[in-house]
Amino acid sequence: MSQSPPVVPRVEGRCDERFAAVREAFEENFRQREELGAAVTLRVGGEVVVDLWGGWADPRHERPWERDTLVNVWSTTKGATALCAHMLADRGALDLDAPVAAYWPEFAAAGKEKVLVRDLLSHRAGLAGLRVPHSVQELYDWDLSCERLAATEPWWEPGSKSGYHALTYGFLVGEVVRRVSGMRPAEFLEREVTVPLGIDFTIGLPEKEAGRTAELVHVPVTSSSEQAALFAQLEPVALAALTNPGTGAREGNSPEWRAAEIPAANGHGTARGVAALYEVFARQGRSGDRRVLSADAAERVRQGQGACRDLVLGLGFAHKTEVALGLWLSGANASYGPNPRAVGHDGFGGSCGLADPEAEVSLGYVMNRMGPHIADDPRKMALVEAVYASL
Repeated sequence: MSQSPPVVPRVEGRCDERFAAVREAFEENFRQREELGAAVTLRVGGEVVVDLWGGWADPRHERPWERDTLVNVWSTTKGATALCAHMLADRGALDLDAPVAAYWPEFAAAGKEKVLVRDLLSHRAGLAGLRVPHSVQELYDWDLSCERLAATEPWWEPGSKSGYHALTYGFLVGEVVRRVSGMRPAEFLEREVTVPLGIDFTIGLPEKEAGRTAELVHVPVTSSSEQAALFAQLEPVALAALTNPGTGAREGNSPEWRAAEIPAANGHGTARGVAALYEVFARQGRSGDRRVLSADAAERVRQGQGACRDLVLGLGFAHKTEVALGLWLSGANASYGPNPRAVGHDGFGGSCGLADPEAEVSLGYVMNRMGPHIADDPRKMALVEAVYASL
Protein backbone atom coordinates (compact mmCIF):
# COMPACT_ATOMS: atom_id res chain seq x y z
CA MET A 1 0.00 0.00 0.00
CA SER A 2 1.52 3.31 -1.07
CA GLN A 3 1.85 6.16 1.38
CA SER A 4 -0.07 9.36 0.80
CA PRO A 5 2.06 12.43 0.09
CA PRO A 6 2.57 14.74 3.07
CA VAL A 7 -0.18 17.31 3.53
CA VAL A 8 1.10 20.84 2.98
CA PRO A 9 -0.47 23.21 5.50
CA ARG A 10 -2.20 26.22 4.10
CA VAL A 11 0.35 28.96 3.45
CA GLU A 12 -0.92 32.47 4.05
CA GLY A 13 0.38 35.94 3.34
CA ARG A 14 1.54 37.50 0.11
CA CYS A 15 4.27 36.96 -2.42
CA ASP A 16 5.07 39.12 -5.44
CA GLU A 17 4.78 37.11 -8.65
CA ARG A 18 8.47 37.68 -9.38
CA PHE A 19 9.34 35.70 -6.24
CA ALA A 20 7.00 32.76 -6.80
CA ALA A 21 10.02 30.44 -6.41
CA VAL A 22 10.35 31.55 -2.79
CA ARG A 23 6.77 30.52 -2.08
CA GLU A 24 7.40 27.20 -3.82
CA ALA A 25 10.52 26.59 -1.70
CA PHE A 26 8.60 27.56 1.46
CA GLU A 27 5.84 25.07 0.64
CA GLU A 28 8.42 22.45 -0.29
CA ASN A 29 9.91 22.78 3.19
CA PHE A 30 6.62 21.47 4.59
CA ARG A 31 6.31 18.77 1.96
CA GLN A 32 9.87 17.43 1.86
CA ARG A 33 11.80 18.83 4.84
CA GLU A 34 9.47 18.18 7.78
CA GLU A 35 8.67 21.80 8.51
CA LEU A 36 6.16 22.19 11.37
CA GLY A 37 5.48 25.92 11.52
CA ALA A 38 7.40 28.75 9.92
CA ALA A 39 7.40 32.20 8.35
CA VAL A 40 9.59 33.96 5.81
CA THR A 41 9.84 37.64 4.91
CA LEU A 42 11.89 39.13 2.09
CA ARG A 43 12.59 42.83 1.67
CA VAL A 44 14.14 44.22 -1.51
CA GLY A 45 15.07 47.88 -1.83
CA GLY A 46 13.08 48.69 1.28
CA GLU A 47 9.90 47.00 0.06
CA VAL A 48 8.36 43.80 1.42
CA VAL A 49 8.04 41.44 -1.56
CA VAL A 50 7.45 38.17 0.31
CA ASP A 51 5.62 37.75 3.62
CA LEU A 52 4.44 34.18 4.17
CA TRP A 53 3.57 31.96 7.11
CA GLY A 54 2.06 28.56 7.62
CA GLY A 55 1.92 25.37 9.62
CA TRP A 56 1.53 24.96 13.35
CA ALA A 57 2.79 26.78 16.41
CA ASP A 58 2.79 23.57 18.44
CA PRO A 59 3.52 19.86 17.80
CA ARG A 60 -0.07 18.84 18.61
CA HIS A 61 -1.41 20.85 15.65
CA GLU A 62 -3.75 22.77 17.94
CA ARG A 63 -2.50 26.30 17.22
CA PRO A 64 -2.06 27.47 13.62
CA TRP A 65 0.96 29.64 12.89
CA GLU A 66 -0.46 33.17 12.60
CA ARG A 67 0.76 36.37 11.00
CA ASP A 68 2.08 37.62 14.35
CA THR A 69 3.38 34.33 15.83
CA LEU A 70 6.65 34.83 17.70
CA VAL A 71 9.38 32.24 18.13
CA ASN A 72 12.79 32.00 19.76
CA VAL A 73 15.38 32.47 16.98
CA TRP A 74 18.47 31.38 18.91
CA SER A 75 21.67 32.82 17.44
CA THR A 76 19.90 34.92 14.83
CA THR A 77 19.67 37.16 17.92
CA LYS A 78 23.39 37.91 17.63
CA GLY A 79 22.78 40.29 14.73
CA ALA A 80 20.54 42.42 16.93
CA THR A 81 23.11 42.43 19.73
CA ALA A 82 25.88 43.41 17.33
CA LEU A 83 23.67 46.24 16.07
CA CYS A 84 23.59 47.74 19.59
CA ALA A 85 27.40 47.85 19.73
CA HIS A 86 27.66 49.34 16.24
CA MET A 87 25.18 52.07 17.10
CA LEU A 88 27.31 53.07 20.09
CA ALA A 89 30.44 53.01 17.92
CA ASP A 90 28.66 55.13 15.31
CA ARG A 91 27.95 57.74 17.99
CA GLY A 92 31.57 57.82 19.11
CA ALA A 93 30.78 56.27 22.49
CA LEU A 94 32.55 52.97 21.74
CA ASP A 95 35.87 52.37 19.99
CA LEU A 96 35.98 48.96 18.33
CA ASP A 97 39.79 49.07 18.36
CA ALA A 98 40.00 49.79 22.09
CA PRO A 99 40.77 47.11 24.67
CA VAL A 100 37.64 45.67 26.22
CA ALA A 101 39.18 46.46 29.61
CA ALA A 102 38.96 50.19 28.83
CA TYR A 103 35.19 49.83 29.37
CA TRP A 104 35.13 46.73 31.59
CA PRO A 105 38.24 46.86 33.83
CA GLU A 106 37.66 43.45 35.46
CA PHE A 107 37.94 41.86 32.02
CA ALA A 108 41.73 42.37 31.97
CA ALA A 109 42.22 39.34 34.25
CA ALA A 110 43.93 36.12 33.08
CA GLY A 111 45.88 37.72 30.25
CA LYS A 112 42.98 39.46 28.50
CA GLU A 113 44.20 43.03 28.84
CA LYS A 114 44.87 43.29 25.08
CA VAL A 115 41.60 41.76 23.84
CA LEU A 116 39.88 44.31 21.61
CA VAL A 117 36.18 45.08 21.28
CA ARG A 118 36.36 43.91 17.65
CA ASP A 119 37.62 40.54 18.91
CA LEU A 120 34.38 40.12 20.86
CA LEU A 121 32.25 40.98 17.83
CA SER A 122 34.13 38.56 15.56
CA HIS A 123 34.31 35.52 17.86
CA ARG A 124 38.10 35.92 18.11
CA ALA A 125 38.38 36.67 21.84
CA GLY A 126 39.23 33.07 22.80
CA LEU A 127 36.23 32.91 25.15
CA ALA A 128 33.99 30.53 23.23
CA GLY A 129 33.00 28.76 26.45
CA LEU A 130 33.71 28.84 30.15
CA ARG A 131 36.29 26.49 31.66
CA VAL A 132 34.27 25.98 34.85
CA PRO A 133 30.89 24.20 34.82
CA HIS A 134 28.09 26.67 34.11
CA SER A 135 24.52 25.43 34.43
CA VAL A 136 21.49 26.67 32.53
CA GLN A 137 20.19 28.24 35.75
CA GLU A 138 23.51 30.07 36.14
CA LEU A 139 23.23 31.20 32.52
CA TYR A 140 20.13 33.15 33.56
CA ASP A 141 22.25 35.14 36.03
CA TRP A 142 23.72 38.06 34.07
CA ASP A 143 26.16 39.21 36.72
CA LEU A 144 27.49 35.72 37.45
CA SER A 145 27.95 34.92 33.76
CA CYS A 146 29.84 38.16 33.18
CA GLU A 147 31.97 37.72 36.31
CA ARG A 148 33.05 34.25 35.21
CA LEU A 149 33.88 35.45 31.70
CA ALA A 150 35.91 38.34 33.07
CA ALA A 151 37.91 35.96 35.25
CA THR A 152 38.53 33.19 32.74
CA GLU A 153 41.59 32.49 30.62
CA PRO A 154 41.25 32.46 26.80
CA TRP A 155 41.32 29.13 24.99
CA TRP A 156 43.61 30.53 22.26
CA GLU A 157 45.56 33.69 21.55
CA PRO A 158 42.88 36.39 21.19
CA GLY A 159 42.64 37.90 17.75
CA SER A 160 44.51 35.07 16.02
CA LYS A 161 41.58 32.80 15.03
CA SER A 162 37.82 32.59 15.35
CA GLY A 163 35.89 30.05 17.40
CA TYR A 164 32.14 30.34 17.66
CA HIS A 165 31.11 32.00 20.96
CA ALA A 166 27.71 30.29 20.96
CA LEU A 167 26.36 31.55 24.31
CA THR A 168 29.16 33.73 25.67
CA TYR A 169 28.93 36.21 22.78
CA GLY A 170 25.85 37.91 24.17
CA PHE A 171 27.31 38.49 27.62
CA LEU A 172 30.65 39.68 26.24
CA VAL A 173 29.25 42.18 23.74
CA GLY A 174 26.28 42.88 25.96
CA GLU A 175 28.31 43.81 29.02
CA VAL A 176 30.33 46.27 26.93
CA VAL A 177 27.05 47.76 25.72
CA ARG A 178 25.91 48.02 29.34
CA ARG A 179 29.15 49.60 30.55
CA VAL A 180 29.01 52.22 27.79
CA SER A 181 25.28 53.00 27.65
CA GLY A 182 24.00 51.99 31.08
CA MET A 183 21.57 49.59 29.38
CA ARG A 184 21.80 45.89 28.61
CA PRO A 185 21.12 44.98 24.97
CA ALA A 186 17.45 44.12 25.51
CA GLU A 187 16.64 47.58 26.86
CA PHE A 188 18.94 49.36 24.42
CA LEU A 189 17.42 47.58 21.41
CA GLU A 190 13.88 48.25 22.60
CA ARG A 191 14.43 51.95 23.30
CA GLU A 192 16.64 52.77 20.35
CA VAL A 193 15.43 50.48 17.57
CA THR A 194 12.45 48.17 17.84
CA VAL A 195 9.88 50.44 19.50
CA PRO A 196 10.70 53.55 17.41
CA LEU A 197 10.64 51.48 14.21
CA GLY A 198 7.74 49.20 15.16
CA ILE A 199 9.84 46.04 14.79
CA ASP A 200 8.37 42.91 16.35
CA PHE A 201 11.48 41.53 18.05
CA THR A 202 12.71 41.37 21.64
CA ILE A 203 15.69 39.89 23.46
CA GLY A 204 14.00 37.72 26.02
CA LEU A 205 10.22 37.49 25.94
CA PRO A 206 7.82 39.75 27.84
CA GLU A 207 5.36 37.58 29.75
CA LYS A 208 2.41 39.26 28.03
CA GLU A 209 3.59 37.84 24.68
CA ALA A 210 3.65 34.18 25.76
CA GLY A 211 0.26 33.47 24.19
CA ARG A 212 1.46 34.16 20.65
CA THR A 213 4.77 32.35 20.95
CA ALA A 214 5.41 29.09 19.10
CA GLU A 215 6.54 25.99 20.94
CA LEU A 216 9.95 24.73 19.89
CA VAL A 217 10.35 21.09 18.90
CA HIS A 218 13.82 19.55 18.67
CA VAL A 219 13.73 16.43 16.54
CA PRO A 220 16.74 14.15 17.18
CA VAL A 221 18.33 12.77 14.03
CA THR A 222 21.13 10.72 15.56
CA SER A 223 21.20 7.93 18.09
CA SER A 224 22.86 8.33 21.47
CA SER A 225 25.86 6.34 20.25
CA GLU A 226 26.19 8.47 17.11
CA GLN A 227 25.94 11.63 19.19
CA ALA A 228 28.61 10.34 21.57
CA ALA A 229 30.87 9.57 18.61
CA LEU A 230 30.36 13.10 17.29
CA PHE A 231 31.20 14.69 20.63
CA ALA A 232 34.31 12.52 20.84
CA GLN A 233 35.62 14.31 17.76
CA LEU A 234 35.26 17.74 19.33
CA GLU A 235 38.12 19.61 20.92
CA PRO A 236 37.69 20.78 24.54
CA VAL A 237 36.96 24.34 23.42
CA ALA A 238 34.13 23.12 21.16
CA LEU A 239 32.66 21.04 23.98
CA ALA A 240 32.80 24.07 26.27
CA ALA A 241 31.11 26.28 23.68
CA LEU A 242 28.35 23.85 22.75
CA THR A 243 27.67 21.88 25.93
CA ASN A 244 28.54 24.12 28.91
CA PRO A 245 25.64 24.41 29.35
CA GLY A 246 23.78 22.39 26.75
CA THR A 247 20.54 23.96 25.56
CA GLY A 248 17.68 22.96 23.30
CA ALA A 249 13.93 23.10 22.83
CA ARG A 250 13.16 22.14 26.44
CA GLU A 251 15.11 25.10 27.77
CA GLY A 252 13.87 27.42 25.03
CA ASN A 253 10.23 26.69 25.88
CA SER A 254 10.66 27.29 29.61
CA PRO A 255 9.39 30.45 31.32
CA GLU A 256 12.83 30.89 32.91
CA TRP A 257 14.61 30.96 29.53
CA ARG A 258 12.08 33.36 28.07
CA ALA A 259 12.31 35.68 31.07
CA ALA A 260 16.11 35.79 31.06
CA GLU A 261 18.34 38.01 28.94
CA ILE A 262 20.66 35.91 26.79
CA PRO A 263 21.64 38.22 23.92
CA ALA A 264 23.37 35.43 22.01
CA ALA A 265 20.40 33.11 21.90
CA ASN A 266 16.97 34.13 23.20
CA GLY A 267 15.70 36.77 20.82
CA HIS A 268 12.03 36.30 19.98
CA GLY A 269 10.50 37.68 16.82
CA THR A 270 8.53 37.23 13.66
CA ALA A 271 10.16 36.73 10.27
CA ARG A 272 8.98 40.25 9.52
CA GLY A 273 10.86 41.55 12.56
CA VAL A 274 14.07 39.70 11.67
CA ALA A 275 13.98 40.98 8.08
CA ALA A 276 13.46 44.56 9.29
CA LEU A 277 16.41 44.34 11.70
CA TYR A 278 18.74 42.84 9.11
CA GLU A 279 17.63 45.45 6.59
CA VAL A 280 19.75 47.92 8.57
CA PHE A 281 22.81 45.97 7.39
CA ALA A 282 21.45 45.62 3.84
CA ARG A 283 20.49 49.23 3.10
CA GLN A 284 23.35 51.39 4.31
CA GLY A 285 22.00 51.71 7.82
CA ARG A 286 18.31 52.20 7.03
CA SER A 287 15.28 50.15 7.96
CA GLY A 288 12.16 51.27 6.17
CA ASP A 289 12.34 55.06 6.00
CA ARG A 290 14.39 55.43 9.19
CA ARG A 291 18.17 55.64 9.55
CA VAL A 292 19.65 53.53 12.33
CA LEU A 293 23.35 53.58 11.38
CA SER A 294 25.42 55.83 9.17
CA ALA A 295 26.38 54.33 5.82
CA ASP A 296 30.00 54.01 6.96
CA ALA A 297 28.98 52.22 10.16
CA ALA A 298 26.75 49.81 8.25
CA GLU A 299 29.63 48.99 5.89
CA ARG A 300 31.97 48.45 8.86
CA VAL A 301 29.74 45.61 10.07
CA ARG A 302 30.94 43.39 7.23
CA GLN A 303 34.66 43.96 7.58
CA GLY A 304 36.14 40.48 7.46
CA GLN A 305 38.47 39.66 10.33
CA GLY A 306 40.31 36.75 8.72
CA ALA A 307 39.17 33.42 7.31
CA CYS A 308 40.04 30.20 9.13
CA ARG A 309 38.70 26.81 10.08
CA ASP A 310 36.48 27.79 12.98
CA LEU A 311 37.77 26.21 16.20
CA VAL A 312 34.25 25.31 17.33
CA LEU A 313 32.28 24.74 14.13
CA GLY A 314 35.07 23.60 11.83
CA LEU A 315 33.72 20.08 11.40
CA GLY A 316 30.48 21.40 9.96
CA PHE A 317 31.80 23.45 7.03
CA ALA A 318 33.40 22.41 3.77
CA HIS A 319 35.45 25.60 3.53
CA LYS A 320 37.09 28.06 5.83
CA THR A 321 34.66 30.62 7.20
CA GLU A 322 35.04 34.28 8.04
CA VAL A 323 33.26 36.31 10.65
CA ALA A 324 32.93 40.02 10.12
CA LEU A 325 32.11 42.41 12.98
CA GLY A 326 29.08 40.60 14.33
CA LEU A 327 27.82 38.74 11.27
CA TRP A 328 29.15 35.91 9.11
CA LEU A 329 30.27 36.56 5.56
CA SER A 330 28.60 34.37 2.94
CA GLY A 331 32.03 33.42 1.58
CA ALA A 332 32.85 30.20 -0.26
CA ASN A 333 30.05 28.32 1.51
CA ALA A 334 27.48 30.70 -0.06
CA SER A 335 25.69 30.62 3.28
CA TYR A 336 23.88 33.86 2.42
CA GLY A 337 23.79 33.56 -1.34
CA PRO A 338 26.30 33.94 -4.17
CA ASN A 339 27.59 37.35 -3.09
CA PRO A 340 30.60 36.42 -0.90
CA ARG A 341 30.27 39.75 0.94
CA ALA A 342 26.65 39.27 1.87
CA VAL A 343 26.30 38.73 5.61
CA GLY A 344 23.92 37.11 8.01
CA HIS A 345 23.46 34.95 11.06
CA ASP A 346 21.80 31.59 11.52
CA GLY A 347 20.07 30.34 14.63
CA PHE A 348 20.43 26.88 16.16
CA GLY A 349 17.91 24.62 14.48
CA GLY A 350 17.27 26.62 11.33
CA SER A 351 16.32 30.30 11.62
CA CYS A 352 18.19 32.98 9.70
CA GLY A 353 18.68 36.69 9.10
CA LEU A 354 20.38 37.72 5.85
CA ALA A 355 21.64 41.03 4.49
CA ASP A 356 23.03 41.66 1.00
CA PRO A 357 23.93 45.34 0.53
CA GLU A 358 24.74 44.96 -3.16
CA ALA A 359 21.24 43.61 -3.87
CA GLU A 360 19.55 45.63 -1.07
CA VAL A 361 18.05 42.36 0.11
CA SER A 362 17.20 41.32 3.64
CA LEU A 363 15.59 38.04 4.65
CA GLY A 364 14.04 36.77 7.85
CA TYR A 365 13.20 33.07 8.25
CA VAL A 366 11.86 31.66 11.52
CA MET A 367 10.53 28.22 12.46
CA ASN A 368 9.82 26.00 15.46
CA ARG A 369 10.93 22.53 14.36
CA MET A 370 14.61 22.58 15.17
CA GLY A 371 16.86 20.52 12.93
CA PRO A 372 20.37 19.45 13.96
CA HIS A 373 22.15 22.28 12.18
CA ILE A 374 23.80 25.23 13.87
CA ALA A 375 24.12 26.83 10.43
CA ASP A 376 23.04 26.27 6.81
CA ASP A 377 19.90 24.27 7.54
CA PRO A 378 18.54 22.80 4.26
CA ARG A 379 15.24 24.67 4.66
CA LYS A 380 17.01 28.01 4.95
CA MET A 381 19.35 27.21 2.08
CA ALA A 382 16.41 26.30 -0.16
CA LEU A 383 14.83 29.68 0.55
CA VAL A 384 18.09 31.57 -0.04
CA GLU A 385 18.61 29.78 -3.36
CA ALA A 386 15.06 30.64 -4.42
CA VAL A 387 15.58 34.30 -3.55
CA TYR A 388 18.67 34.64 -5.72
CA ALA A 389 17.11 32.64 -8.56
CA SER A 390 14.34 35.26 -8.59
CA LEU A 391 16.42 38.44 -8.54
